[in-house]
Amino acid sequence: MKLSADVLIVGGGIQGCSAALFLARRGADVLLVEKNSVGRHASGVNAGGVRRLLRDSAEVPLSVEAMKIWHGIGDLVGADCGFKVSGQVAVAADAAEWDELGARAARMAALGWSHEELIGPDELYDVLPALVPGCLGGLIARQDGFASPYHTTMAFRAAAIRAGARVVEGVRATGFRRQAGYWQVASSAGVLEARVLVNTGGAWGGAVAEALGEAVPLVPSAPMMMVTAPVPGFCEPVVLGVHRALSFKQAQNGTVLIGGGHLGVPDMGTETSSVDLRKLVTSARTVAELFPVMRAAPIVRTWSGIESRLPDGIPVIGPSGTEPDAFHAFGFSHHGFQLGPVVGRILSELVLDGGTDLPLHPFRIGRFR
Repeated sequence: MKLSADVLIVGGGIQGCSAALFLARRGADVLLVEKNSVGRHASGVNAGGVRRLLRDSAEVPLSVEAMKIWHGIGDLVGADCGFKVSGQVAVAADAAEWDELGARAARMAALGWSHEELIGPDELYDVLPALVPGCLGGLIARQDGFASPYHTTMAFRAAAIRAGARVVEGVRATGFRRQAGYWQVASSAGVLEARVLVNTGGAWGGAVAEALGEAVPLVPSAPMMMVTAPVPGFCEPVVLGVHRALSFKQAQNGTVLIGGGHLGVPDMGTETSSVDLRKLVTSARTVAELFPVMRAAPIVRTWSGIESRLPDGIPVIGPSGTEPDAFHAFGFSHHGFQLGPVVGRILSELVLDGGTDLPLHPFRIGRFR
């Protein structure tokens, strides 16, 4: 294996594979190393939401740009990634939730964004006829949807390789230093050398940042999901909760994927995670309360993946604050999948152009100091 490159990317989730694709397409010599296998953790096992709805206001400009890429995803990576425009809707089950969604809609309109629309009960029940009676309305993003996370990440991997990037799995980066203007990265495959280092290490991205002298309060987490046996079709859009932890969608084969933020237990030593069945009971109860048709649906599988969170709920994206020619994109706090395509583009612009036209100040790594 050639152990040198223009750009060394550490971490093979969707962010890393997307960066490899955009960089390679612009002629950079790219080497991506992944300690396990591509998509092994967060990028391959998340809920697959392709969502602008209810984003942190700092993320909205990036999310809107990402959605433009998603609507042409086949042209970019040569596969449809299972992407479906289904719409996403947050349901207000009571007056407090309705007031919160109304305030959200007003804030977004004041910021100039029009992709989130407040809808009353009549339209809500047109969109979700199986919803329990008595809900007051919702907030909808009609062009949002979902995709298959594993197939999407693998499509980005394949496209990056076709563009000339080298993707090497089973190689663990263990040490980072600069010498004579180049990064010297110790690894299980020997010393890796590159002019530029890109950290897309996911839950392990904080360790890379700490090695560069810029520790951040990154906390590993394990969002849980479960899937039912097929049931007759009753739900077209992705459904989100407001005060309840819920992310809910029905696939074309009738199975229902239930997530929404209940957390299992990550084990960073073994790099595995386990589910907490008591919390999954809470998640199932929420679904049964909102959609009575689901009360008899059998659960056939549960799982969790290792992700990570930052205290303010938004990621680190941008240049290192301590070292030249080093860039970060990690800590996506359970909602990085939809941003993957645009984050790859941003990283390529930072590396090759020295900047990007998208606002990155809220995501700077130095904000935690």
